Amino acid sequence: MDELRSKLFYEQKNGYDLIDTAERIDAENYCRAYMRFLNECRIEREAVDFAIELAKEQGFVEYRPGMALKAGDKVYQSNRGKALTLAVIGKKPLSEGAVIAGAHVDSPRLDLKQSPLSESEELAFFKTHYYGGIKKYQWVTIPLELHGVVALRSGETVKVTLGRDADEPKFVITDLLPHLGQDQMRKTMAEGITGEGLRLLIGSAPYADEGKDRVKLAILSLLNDLYGMTEEDFLSAELCAVPAFDVCEIGLDRSMIGGYGQDDRVCAFAELQAILDVEAPERTCVCLLCDKEQIGSEGVTGMQSAAFDTFMKDLCESQNVPLRRCYEKSFCVSADVTAAYDPLYPEAFEKGNSSRLNYGIGLSKYTGSRGKSGTSDASAELVAYLRRVFAEKKVVWQMAELGKVDQGGGGTIAKFMAKRNIDTIDAGVPVLSMHAPFEVTAKLDCYMTYKGVLAVYEDK
Repeated sequence: MDELRSKLFYEQKNGYDLIDTAERIDAENYCRAYMRFLNECRIEREAVDFAIELAKEQGFVEYRPGMALKAGDKVYQSNRGKALTLAVIGKKPLSEGAVIAGAHVDSPRLDLKQSPLSESEELAFFKTHYYGGIKKYQWVTIPLELHGVVALRSGETVKVTLGRDADEPKFVITDLLPHLGQDQMRKTMAEGITGEGLRLLIGSAPYADEGKDRVKLAILSLLNDLYGMTEEDFLSAELCAVPAFDVCEIGLDRSMIGGYGQDDRVCAFAELQAILDVEAPERTCVCLLCDKEQIGSEGVTGMQSAAFDTFMKDLCESQNVPLRRCYEKSFCVSADVTAAYDPLYPEAFEKGNSSRLNYGIGLSKYTGSRGKSGTSDASAELVAYLRRVFAEKKVVWQMAELGKVDQGGGGTIAKFMAKRNIDTIDAGVPVLSMHAPFEVTAKLDCYMTYKGVLAVYEDK
């Protein structure tokens, strides 16, 4: 009976029971590099800049339409500084398809409104409009920092990073003290903090002069000194507030990573490192760092844009291959995080089909919500293909589902890749406290996601 059970039953194992000491060391080294990336890249623009610098060091050159390309060539193309495509040309023609990995580098945050600066009772504030799905109460009384760009009327674009360094000032959204918060605490969690209430406290010292709005004037004077901007320049700015927490190791055993923006920069770094490490692939390998996934992949830098199609069409035309023929033979790993089972909130999960920390990269055959609404639903053959590849490359993996059927759900870029007639499956790192200002992942899962993407890139 024991032999029969062993043969027929499917039993997942903790990843630490499946790897040796050498691989644990490899995972630690990989995660150190990932933590540096996460600490330095707080918004999509910074992630793209960081990735380009790494790519250049590994021999990637900027792609120009009409370039002559041969097997082994490495190219990249930035989409307006907010999304990035990298490719390593394979030995086989694009008529046999490409191997694509796509992740997004935008994360939930607080965007400044177009006219954000206000003064009330001699305190200065920035008004914000939250971006992506957040629990608003999580963003109050935590240190925040400012990132983005200001496009001046002169045509100059100024980068803004304020609060990242230890000696720089931070910002905060205040909350009521419990002594006076009885009415607030009777409200639901969704009602207790409103969207319009998410205002950053940015100053209190008045300008040394007479007149009204002296604190606002003092703030504008400082901003003018720092960045050469006036209040009108906010109209052509992209500025956002993000948590000012440093990335750190979590747990006495240091087995986990805590930090802001792991959804989805944890998967973005995995596929970036994988394409930097791939050598002489059989099929052309493509890495996508996408924008706007948190709001439906809209806009010119999202996956619903034609930017990716234009890039791939250029590559195909250089080989006299119709784009549609390339797509129908291609395969895409939609590298996005999944919800890790949290024993503190078991009511939200179906334990037998949830991913867990330290069980490897999580494969999601479908995402969507309730009746699989909004999912591409990968085929059985596609799942079987990854089972084979991961077994051959000793990738620790697990199946994942985003909570109970009627609990909610979510989406990724997978459905937009499938719409292009590209076979697609979701695969990524399980996350605790997803979309919170401080998310938690397991080092082993981070490493196995990199290893899984690399295995697909290198498969023949």
